[in-house]
Amino acid sequence: MKFLSSLRGKTQTEEFPLLPLRELVLFPNTMMSVFITYKLGMIAIDEALKRDLRLFAACLKVQDGGETYSSGSVVKIVQHLKMPDNTFRVVLQGEYRGTISSSVRQNDLSLVKVEPIKPAESLSAETQALMRAVQKSFALYAEYTKKISSDTLVVAEKTESSERLANLICHSVQVKAERKIELLSIADPTRRLEAVLETLERENEIFNIQRNISVKVKSRMEKNQRDYILNEQLKEINKELGRDDRAEDFAELERAVEAKNPPTEILLKARKELARLRKLQPFTPEAGILRGYLEWIADLPWDSFSPDSLDLAEAERILEEDHFSMRNAKERILEFIAVRTIFSLHQQACDTPAGVKGPILCFVGPPGTGKTSLGKSVARALGRRFVRFSLGGLRDEAEIRGHRKTYVGAMPGKIIQSMSKAGTLNPVFLLDEIDKISHDARGDPAAALLEVLDPEQNSSFADHYMETPYNLSHALFIATANALNGIPYPLQDRMEIIEIPGYGENEKLSIAQKYLIPKQMKENGLGSAEITFTDDAVRDIIRYRTMESGVRGLEREIARCIRRIAQEALRGEYGREPEKPLAAFTKTVGSAEVEKLLGRRKYKPDIIFKEARIGVSYGLAWTETGGIMLPVESAAFDGSGAVTLTGNLGDVMKESARIALSYLHSAQSRYRFETDVNKTDFHLHVPEGAVPKDGPSAGIALGASLLSVLCGIPPKAGIAMTGELTLTGRILPIGGLKEKLLAAVRNGMKRVLLPAGNSDDWAELDSDIKESIAVDFVETAEEAFRILFDNLP
Repeated sequence: MKFLSSLRGKTQTEEFPLLPLRELVLFPNTMMSVFITYKLGMIAIDEALKRDLRLFAACLKVQDGGETYSSGSVVKIVQHLKMPDNTFRVVLQGEYRGTISSSVRQNDLSLVKVEPIKPAESLSAETQALMRAVQKSFALYAEYTKKISSDTLVVAEKTESSERLANLICHSVQVKAERKIELLSIADPTRRLEAVLETLERENEIFNIQRNISVKVKSRMEKNQRDYILNEQLKEINKELGRDDRAEDFAELERAVEAKNPPTEILLKARKELARLRKLQPFTPEAGILRGYLEWIADLPWDSFSPDSLDLAEAERILEEDHFSMRNAKERILEFIAVRTIFSLHQQACDTPAGVKGPILCFVGPPGTGKTSLGKSVARALGRRFVRFSLGGLRDEAEIRGHRKTYVGAMPGKIIQSMSKAGTLNPVFLLDEIDKISHDARGDPAAALLEVLDPEQNSSFADHYMETPYNLSHALFIATANALNGIPYPLQDRMEIIEIPGYGENEKLSIAQKYLIPKQMKENGLGSAEITFTDDAVRDIIRYRTMESGVRGLEREIARCIRRIAQEALRGEYGREPEKPLAAFTKTVGSAEVEKLLGRRKYKPDIIFKEARIGVSYGLAWTETGGIMLPVESAAFDGSGAVTLTGNLGDVMKESARIALSYLHSAQSRYRFETDVNKTDFHLHVPEGAVPKDGPSAGIALGASLLSVLCGIPPKAGIAMTGELTLTGRILPIGGLKEKLLAAVRNGMKRVLLPAGNSDDWAELDSDIKESIAVDFVETAEEAFRILFDNLP
């Protein structure tokens, strides 16, 4: 009761130096040795030594901060030792609890006035019962932790003061500082004992769960050890009886390898590794690696071929059934089937081995043109297995060649994995998005593909994991890409490039009516209904709700229409009642109905003026999503011949603008300019400014725009142009002709000026594009300007 008597004398607040503690909470009736190594603490100790050796100890809220909790204990320095570096080792004894009522900061010293927390000591039956429960729970806690001294247990058992009991236990129990602060600040003895009991019970429960987990883990370990001993004993018994399960297991693995009929070199390698495996203990890491390696050899196809379909007419029917147009790609596949058939007939007639290596094709075209699905159709037409490997974002060479089997978790590369999945040596192997390969410090996957896609090398492809050559020459490799500029030239050189251009409006219309609409009706549960889309409705979707060279967006919009029509059918009770089956539901979707189903139009034509304007010409550009119009605007004003270029132009396009101006400067004797080129500044702008643009094919459009400003004459309306302009005025051929012409048709152009070097490309275009627009082939800028301008001075 000494504490209570000393506390009863503290009726007023007292002032003490504030000692901030890190993750420590001191309680009355307890002693603790503390090292003070931080500045605020050392200043507080120095101040207390000048006074009556007493401080107010409070825990910091943040370890390296300066703010403390308001609750703490008044403590007395019992012993202190100052170190050579001015740090302190002190022994502190708690006197009573208190809260800060006010504080004064003097430089780095905080002086606080402390209001004592005065508990009302009660010896009621409820308090005594709580004390006994706390004492019992504390004894159990001590048994669990093994860290509570016997003296502490004796003191806790014999104390009759609830305050002293709570302080002693709170000091001894290992909980977070925040929880100790809560226990320190509770004034009511009953509530405080309840909180202490709750803390002890929670800690005891956690210890109990930990003990149960430890028991389970230990019993599991003992069981595993017991199983291991029994298995070893069983092996010895089997050995004595002449039976060996491992030997049978090895024999089965050897039979599985031999059943695949691998080449002699591979078979010898497998037998060598199997002999090593027999000498190893079954649970060693190396045994697992060797077993996995042998299982991969047993899983791979070594002489298994799927028979090729040699029916040329049937293959052509399948290709036409699955895809519209794509003439070049289909012809190349039919050529391969024809050659394969000839080899097969030769083999039957002469009884001599014959074969043909699989071609390595690369389909290049905008997204959504059916390159990936064409690969599946090729496999169906040939009667072969189909495997696909996406190369998009690949940056690790090991994904192609595999890891060496000494690494933990090593596996063969995706090429070997895909061949194992195919189960035959001659699948159709699709390498998707080959132009999206990356590379970093782990190697260049594109370089690893050089061996895969080289017909002279892939008959002995070396995977790092397999360590033996594997024959890929019978597989038909098809790569897909959106653009060739993302594929390294050595890789391009190994592939046969087949361009799959974007679709025209009439082609998209045919694809939608023949393929997309029936497919989406089936996928959305309306396959039996009579739903018809008029040509005008499909054209409305193509022109104003999609902006692409492929048909992926078109299919999405058609799917949206059909899903909303499905809602309409359900609201009409079709399919719910026997007298109203889905087959009885009919609907014709026109262009007005499309507006209701899909809402307002998403896209408008490019920025095109209907009338002729000075300084405005129209170029054509190719993008990965198709062709677009490229309006060029020029303005001239007094200056010194400087050129300002805006519109987010790339370096090549900027050079084209300078070339166009230099050409006009050199040809000024042929034309009558209204201004002096040397005393005029020019500003060329190519909208839209947020879209990056580059390439040389806008050279003639830039030259026409500048000539219009210099002569004060507008180019004729409705004429677009494309072609690279040189300093001598020649117009060089360009790429992406079909996409550019489609953009001109889509934007209502009547005529297009094309380089004479593209006349052969024009001859190969479909008739619907040729009939949609007139073209003029020009070899020089002078020819182009005579067509573009009337009365050119």
